[in-house]
Formats: sequence, structure tokens, C-alpha cells
Amino acid sequence: MSALKSELHTVQDLQDLPDGVRMELIDGILYDMATPSLIHQNDAGNVYRQMSDFFEKNGGRCRAVIAPFAVYLNNDDLTWVEPDVMVVCDEEKLKEDGCHGAPDLCVEVVSESSRKRDYLIKLMKYGNAGVREYWLIDRDHNRITVYHLEKEDFEEYTFADEIVSGVFEGLSVRL
Repeated sequence: MSALKSELHTVQDLQDLPDGVRMELIDGILYDMATPSLIHQNDAGNVYRQMSDFFEKNGGRCRAVIAPFAVYLNNDDLTWVEPDVMVVCDEEKLKEDGCHGAPDLCVEVVSESSRKRDYLIKLMKYGNAGVREYWLIDRDHNRITVYHLEKEDFEEYTFADEIVSGVFEGLSVRL
């Protein structure tokens, strides 16, 4: 995990970066985002497709969104994250430039460069911001962890399991 810590940065600093530079901003600190691997993209795309199909089929008010799409998590200018997949049920939060406020569900596909940020920093940020459920897909450890943030509980799955949402009845995903 590489962070630029010399000063507090804002969303404007992130937007002023040259094209092609991918970073996230958490509490005013910029973090490098590695270019995703093919496996990473396949996992994110697979989860997105299944979630999107579920919400479309069930006619709900929720929408699955895949990265890159900004999340102004606290609706301030110090945090901008890009979960690999998110579910947003409040359409008022979705604008052309990103999601303003906490999504209902966030999914991160863990890479070596994002491990600490995904397991520690984002877990705390998402929980404090009001994200209801947080999934971590970790191929290196053959584990998918589903944090039920409202209940302060979690479940672990392997890649052979069907991953079940604790927030959205009937939503399950196979990787």
C-alpha cells in the first residue's frame, strides 16, 4: 500500500491528477491503486453481473454499479473511494460524477497492494459511513469474507461456496 502522506489532500487534488493515474482518497490521504489483473477484473465483473441480474429480475429499487465509479463516502472533500462493485438503493445518491454517500453494499477484490487498506481502513470507513454490508474477495487466501456491518458480525466463504447476502434476501453469488 502506497500512501502520499505529506499533507491533507482533497477531492480536487485527486481530480487534478494526470489522466491514467489511479488513486483513492481516504481522510485526506492519497493511496495508489494498482492496475487490476485479469483475475481481479473477472471476479469483479462476475459479482457485478450476478448482482445486477438479481436486482433487475426482482424489480427492486437497488442498482449494482461497477468500478471505476467514485464514492464520496462521507459527502465531504476528503474521501473518494472506488469499490470494485457496489449496490446503491437510494437513487438520490447516484449522480453522473459518482455516489454521494454510503452505498448499501460494497465489494472489494483484494490484491496484495490493497490488502491493508481493504481489510482495515476501508472496513472501518465503510462501517462508520453507514455501508450495511462489505464483501472482501481474497483469492490469495481462498476466502470471501462478508461483513454484516449493521450487526457487527461476519461470515467466511471459500470459492467453492455460494456467497449469501445478509442484507438482500435472495441475493447470492457464485465465483
